[in-house]
Amino acid sequence: EVRRVQQRSSGPVPGKKRPMCVRLVDIDWSGCAAVYGRPYRDRVIHLLALRDYKEPELLARLQRDGVRPKDKDSLGKILQQVANLDPNDNSFHLKEGFFKDIQEDWPAYSEVDRQALEVILAQKSAPSENATSQTSSPGPSGRDSPLRT
Repeated sequence: EVRRVQQRSSGPVPGKKRPMCVRLVDIDWSGCAAVYGRPYRDRVIHLLALRDYKEPELLARLQRDGVRPKDKDSLGKILQQVANLDPNDNSFHLKEGFFKDIQEDWPAYSEVDRQALEVILAQKSAPSENATSQTSSPGPSGRDSPLRT
């Protein structure tokens, strides 16, 4: 009698995808856990303070840190309150009045984020050169000039 020994392949089975396993110890939870307990609105404000976001990418970023069920459907309403929509690229940017509420030591900010925020806040607090250099009586507009044929 001939015995056949079944050989086991150490490789993956063709056609089957193995789920990617992530060890929980490999995840940096320092920012995630700290911001999960913060108000959702504050989290949106602090993300928009660093850069403009399109709604899907902002939602993905928020979900990465965890979203409570009660906050899940409130992003649109929060964006209407704290952000302006740029119609050219459908991105949201933080309204000027909210930069005063930014906490530079926000737990989810990396050191690079803090440095970038420092520059952004310095630019926001400095008086605009355009605002101070404009004259009180601007020159004639193109509509007021005579038509040329």
